Amino acid sequence: MLFRDVLGQDHIKNFLTTTADRGRIPHAQLFVGPEGCGTLAMAIAYAQYILCGNQNGENDNGNAACNLKFDHFSHPDLHFIYPVTSTDEVKGDHVISANFLSQWREFVLENPYAGLFDWYKKLEIPKKQGIISVKDASEIGKTLALKAYEGGYKVMIIWMADKMNVAAANKLLKLLEEPPEKTVFILITESTSDLLQTITSRCQVVDFLALPESVIAQELIEKHQLEINTAKKIAHQSEGNYNKALHLLHKDDDEQIFEQWFITWVRAAFKAKGNASVIADLLQWSSTISKEGREVQKNFLLFCMQYFRQALLLNYQAKDLVYLEPSFENFKLEKFAPFVHGGNIQDIYHEIEEAIYHIERNGNGNVILTDLSIKLTRLLHKKENV
Repeated sequence: MLFRDVLGQDHIKNFLTTTADRGRIPHAQLFVGPEGCGTLAMAIAYAQYILCGNQNGENDNGNAACNLKFDHFSHPDLHFIYPVTSTDEVKGDHVISANFLSQWREFVLENPYAGLFDWYKKLEIPKKQGIISVKDASEIGKTLALKAYEGGYKVMIIWMADKMNVAAANKLLKLLEEPPEKTVFILITESTSDLLQTITSRCQVVDFLALPESVIAQELIEKHQLEINTAKKIAHQSEGNYNKALHLLHKDDDEQIFEQWFITWVRAAFKAKGNASVIADLLQWSSTISKEGREVQKNFLLFCMQYFRQALLLNYQAKDLVYLEPSFENFKLEKFAPFVHGGNIQDIYHEIEEAIYHIERNGNGNVILTDLSIKLTRLLHKKENV
């Protein structure tokens, strides 16, 4: 992948190529950014720049044979680690990244901006959560102990590094403290909150921003031949996430079912205050959602935060920032918006974030969602502070 194929982030491209050209390549870097901003694409382009001896900003001036190997991510000195879990084909001690390499290469070739849930769908495990285990951390050590096939650097890209369990993180920490010669680690995460602080402190942190709407719109026009206004609309709805823009383009995202769940939820929560009979509807709703996989539950709650934010913006007349268009005719964002305001939005966000936190840590989904629903009945009726 060439730097010119990575969308936007020009300041990061310039930084990475300049340090490489000057021979000042850090042994460990941590790319931090939201889904769809290009952290993985940038990591691969940077690895290609280093391994192929490319110079002067673009990746087409170096070793042609080396660059060709990157077309299918088959360079022998490029290595990947990513979250995995047991499947019908791979179980027990065989659950390591190397045994999912063919699926991984297909996944990245299809869309290097894809997110974690897309990866789980690729593995056909949407109801499971993957981890980076101590077995994978051991494989990192074994792989990097070998000499580089082509005599130069070895690059290890660890995607979603926050999915390392404690044992894996501690083992990686030792490698970061005493890295093998001519080894480059590129860790990728959407948030540093679940990474050991000692790992973060041993990496050069590179912060990515969400992509500008103009960059996404231009890519949709050039690569997908979209009409300008349609491209701008999708780019606006994507919130700087190119992966989301592609899902919106192909209409293959989960937002319609998420919207149905959301509308059912807020209506029941609104009616439930002072009406005990409606509590049964909330309990049924919680039971239904809890039967979905944890990643589905988490993505749904993130969607809810987005919906509440859009209602808040509409309530405060920031109409230029409102892109959400409810697909259910009997639900109007204009009528819902007055119930989301400065007096309750922080509490709503806090409770949803708490629910996500506990779901990620294998809490009982039914209990977590029921508790959240009961709290929402109070928050939706909370008056705005004057």
